[in-house]
Amino acid sequence: MRNQLLIRIFHLPMQKAIITSRSLSAKSLTGTLLLLTSMASPAIATSFAGAPIFTEVNQYSTFIDDDPVDIYYPVVSSSDESTSIVLLFQGALVDKADYRNYAEIVSSYGFTVVVPNNERTLSAPGVPPFSGLFPEQDQVKEVLEFMSLENANSDSPVSGLLNTDLLGLLGHSFGGAVGIASTQDNCFFILCTESYRLPEELKAAIFYGTNFDAANTGIIPPISNEVPTGLIFGTLDGVAPPAETVETFEQLLNPPKVLIELEGANHYGITNEDSFRDPVRPTLEQAVTTETIGRWSGAFLRAHLLNDIGAWNYVYTSLGDEADGNVKVTAAPVSVPEPSVGVVVMLAGLLGTALTRRRKF
Repeated sequence: MRNQLLIRIFHLPMQKAIITSRSLSAKSLTGTLLLLTSMASPAIATSFAGAPIFTEVNQYSTFIDDDPVDIYYPVVSSSDESTSIVLLFQGALVDKADYRNYAEIVSSYGFTVVVPNNERTLSAPGVPPFSGLFPEQDQVKEVLEFMSLENANSDSPVSGLLNTDLLGLLGHSFGGAVGIASTQDNCFFILCTESYRLPEELKAAIFYGTNFDAANTGIIPPISNEVPTGLIFGTLDGVAPPAETVETFEQLLNPPKVLIELEGANHYGITNEDSFRDPVRPTLEQAVTTETIGRWSGAFLRAHLLNDIGAWNYVYTSLGDEADGNVKVTAAPVSVPEPSVGVVVMLAGLLGTALTRRRKF
């Protein structure tokens, strides 16, 4: 009951409709061209089709500020390859080991995934203090600092492997709410650490089975997310109702953002095994559910941390949606800064040629 109290949320009126990626099939080329004009750093052109980038993932355990931590990293073939850092905020009272399968999948897309067990005490008016596994914003700074030291430590398994300038966030349930708070510079009751400041390394965040009313106020406030943010939910989630996740998505003010609906999954589709803490049983096989959540998480992070055009198309056009019969994707693509005249002419020419060719078939 305490766990349910932490993540209960309420309805808000729906805002403007967002186009689904199924409606974008004629715009794949357009999306790619728009992405190219918007990127501040060089883009990676890949033929990304959803498959993992690395076939082998290793794991080691350590401590960060007395918190036990599992770290998953891909086995690279060259010392020139580097991986971005990704922090996973655990769900309330969910042990880090329960995310092993999910973390391995995300890591296989080219990321070093850090999964801590964070002990803290929550307190609120009228509710007795409650201690247990609960994530907090302080972990962002702690993980960045620790992983920078690991990268420089010749005895570390990830020595020289990390791009410490790039950070992504993952999260489940209450951890997703902490993650959403961490995409902003505002302080939210229960979720925030007063000293927290949005780090420049943070580039993207995607969460599963979450909402933004962890304090049980009955209100989901506008979310001034300062990085691209994705939400994934199962249609059979009996803990964080799907309608509430949709409301949270509507309150994300700043695109790019994406909402991924996973048919037949419940609240614990992200963990190694189902849990009866969700009273609703899933109809989609657990391994399929976890792989799907991990694949879409990896694709989203590649699109925004690595500027991977193939991954961007997978997420924001019909490519990934049509290839995965278990999901429905609602996407608000990147806002594009006004390009130079030369770029406009080039894009117009390319787009015109593509449309002309399309009419011939």
